[in-house]
Amino acid sequence: MTDTLHAPVGTLDHPFAPPVITGTSSKEALDILFHALLEVARRHEPELEAVLLGQANISEFSPELLARALQVQGIWFQLLSIAEQNAAMRRRRHLERTKGRAELGGSFSAVLAEAVKNGIKAPEIHALLKDLRIRPTITAHPTEGKRVTVLEKFRRIYLVLRELELPRWTERERNGLMNELRDQIELVWMTGELHLEKATVEREVAWGLHFFDETLFEMLPEVLYSLEESLAEYYPDEKFEVPAFFQFGSWIGGDRDGNPYVTSSVTRATLQRNALASLRRYRDGVTALGRTLSLTERSLPVPATFKSELAQLLAESGDGRAIASRNPGEAYRQFLTCILRKLEATIARNKGQRTSGPDYPSADGLINDLRHLEAGLTEANCPSLAIDLVRPVRRMVEIFRFSTVRLDLRENTTRTTKTLHALWHQSHGQNKTPPALESPEWKNWLLSELAKPMHGERSFESLPDDARETLETFALVGEMREQLDREAFGSFILSMTRSVPDILGAYLLAKEAGNFLDAAGTEICCLPIVPLFETIDDLRAAPAIMKELFSIPVVRRSTRWQGGMQEVMIGYSDSNKDGGFVASNWELYKAQDKLTQLGKSSGVPIAFFHGRGGSVSRGGAPTARAIAAQPPGSINGRFRTTEQGEVVSFKYANRGTAAYQMELLASSVFDHALKSEREAINIPRNEFDDTLEALSGASRAAYVNLIQHPDLVTYFQAASPLDEIALLNIGSRPARRFGARSLADLRAIPWVFAWSQNRHVITGWYGVGSGLKSFLDVRGAQGEAQLKRLFAESKPFRLILDEVEKTLLMVDLAIAKDYAGLVPDEAARNSIFPLIEAEYELTREMALRVSGDRELAERYPQFRDRLNGRLPTINQVSREQVELLRRFRGEEDEDKREAVKSALLLSINCIAVGFGATG
Repeated sequence: MTDTLHAPVGTLDHPFAPPVITGTSSKEALDILFHALLEVARRHEPELEAVLLGQANISEFSPELLARALQVQGIWFQLLSIAEQNAAMRRRRHLERTKGRAELGGSFSAVLAEAVKNGIKAPEIHALLKDLRIRPTITAHPTEGKRVTVLEKFRRIYLVLRELELPRWTERERNGLMNELRDQIELVWMTGELHLEKATVEREVAWGLHFFDETLFEMLPEVLYSLEESLAEYYPDEKFEVPAFFQFGSWIGGDRDGNPYVTSSVTRATLQRNALASLRRYRDGVTALGRTLSLTERSLPVPATFKSELAQLLAESGDGRAIASRNPGEAYRQFLTCILRKLEATIARNKGQRTSGPDYPSADGLINDLRHLEAGLTEANCPSLAIDLVRPVRRMVEIFRFSTVRLDLRENTTRTTKTLHALWHQSHGQNKTPPALESPEWKNWLLSELAKPMHGERSFESLPDDARETLETFALVGEMREQLDREAFGSFILSMTRSVPDILGAYLLAKEAGNFLDAAGTEICCLPIVPLFETIDDLRAAPAIMKELFSIPVVRRSTRWQGGMQEVMIGYSDSNKDGGFVASNWELYKAQDKLTQLGKSSGVPIAFFHGRGGSVSRGGAPTARAIAAQPPGSINGRFRTTEQGEVVSFKYANRGTAAYQMELLASSVFDHALKSEREAINIPRNEFDDTLEALSGASRAAYVNLIQHPDLVTYFQAASPLDEIALLNIGSRPARRFGARSLADLRAIPWVFAWSQNRHVITGWYGVGSGLKSFLDVRGAQGEAQLKRLFAESKPFRLILDEVEKTLLMVDLAIAKDYAGLVPDEAARNSIFPLIEAEYELTREMALRVSGDRELAERYPQFRDRLNGRLPTINQVSREQVELLRRFRGEEDEDKREAVKSALLLSINCIAVGFGATG
């Protein structure tokens, strides 16, 4: 075992002379960051200079110094990512400058240029724009290791690095920027990245809003503008209305599934904080417009229509004479002053303060006022001022309204059923037993309650605390929609959906809490109820469940009122944990395909909400390729997906990256809607289905043989930092839904996280080799030709094999064997590790046989280079983690144990940052 931490990529032969960045080389940016980090290390921990230079023997470091060494490597990995994001942004700009935006993959221009080439006419674009709805949803899943204060400092480092690219600085100014860069790295060093205590929901809300304040409020309107520009370029004779089709959802403060800290009061406070975030941003925007639009009637006549609108606002304000006298002759400033006062009153109302003047009951009023301002400027022959200054603010309000995000509520069927039982007891008596959940009697009771007219408000006071809390959360929907904004809520997500009665039960809870539009509560539910199908069995049952659900009148009436579309959420994490990588992907594909066909035949189109995580095992994959691999017709312009933890900070921490990622997502959805049902597929559908079914079955059998092995739980808990991950304090909710110790109850995030830390990474490849070998053993040469054809022509199959190969590069069997050495039960160790070792070799052999390449992921040289630059350090940290786990678990002295714990947690964080993913 080596005791040396390898020198980071990008270090110089002569590290003491800081380089000058020219903006032409990513290596120069790396060198600057490395030298700044080196200087900070030299100042605070001189011993770590040798660590950074790859010259240190760390095997005898004290736990405290080892913790610092691990921290500095984690910081370096983050700086590497910043430099890579910056370099990628420069490459995209260079490509756009030299070859045009249509050559930039992931842009609207690229998609529309191809659409015109393929003869797609304007009416089809109009129809797609009308139905286009994209909503990435930020979740509260505990996968982000960095604190907000550290994220802010890394954001500043990115900005300073970008400034250093510019050639305009004098040597003195450049030195000042270099000093600021070093200062920010020093602040990261002294702040520390670990959460010192368990995260609260309130802190998670602040973490989520950080990205809106820093990037999303400003950049998302730019994405809509980019589409407008591209449409004007490629369809110049058409006038398109681009709606606010891209909005954000959130689960933070609304996800009650397994999180006892998300109460109705917490959800209420979350909604108010979300609203204030957007209202304050609009106030800033309107204030800036008031300073800028100093046009006077002497130089620019004010249109009569605008004068009329201004007169009405001045009259409503109750202080019109004073407003007019403060800015005499400046009609536009007077108009903006009225808007600003109404905004201030709206903010005060949101805070629970009394106000005297008019406010905005909803975002619609503010949007209308801003439209009047745009129209007034346009009619006054100043259209560029309307477009460039006012429209971005109006667009911002259209997108974020008075809620910033659309907050989903989420709960699991165990909790909803418990509440339904409480309601049943309320009407039938506590001594009676409710019907079995799967019985016709239970379903009939639900349907009869849904059809029964309400008589006044139902009291929750006599219900048990849990049931009352659940219903009070449902009751927030109507109350907060009226108080804040009609789009303050998104939908109710029902986790662990297993049957039609599960979904009807959610409808009944919504009715009991006042979320039906009619007083009798028998007609229309105004809160969308979204079933979440997670396991493989649930995915298989989904089409039959939804078919029966669509036969129920109240459901059809409700979906019709909600926009004529039923949303269904599908879970990548639990299906993977349930059946392995290939089976999960295939069952997800089949479920979407069948549900799409059901939607067409039933007249209730189905839109999918993709419950993805950051890692490959939990659905993480390159955005464009993942969307392109979805079944034909399954997206149709509507797309929701979860964004969580480190994925959020990677995509949205910096403005340029955020704008690119949002346009990439939107253009990929656009592209799929235009092409998926047109593309010629040379592979017969029955051949594709037959091949994937066979591979799925064989791979799942191998995977299940492992996870159901009687020794696996013993092995997994000892040979990974599973229990220690919980000490990181990176999320407010527990790692297990109901506190049990079974593998079945373990959440998918720690399941994936722990397997990636111990370098087994079985969640992204185990069983694939067995599946491919079984197929080839049965089908022979014909089967091999079939697999190669699928690899060349099938987007879903190609995506699976590509991501398997990338994952295999993260596996290190020698290090994995070190982790296996932590298992005290020799029989368990000797029964599990050889299975993993054999399946790894088989999967590697089979993947290369199908792809025809000589090395894993040979088709992705950038990925390989990026990973290879990190692996030497990650490998060393992994080996140190093994020793730290051994010491932590065996140490009885509490003070020494605490010192080891700090180093151990930093090792977990360092590996996660190095790989760029946790769960």
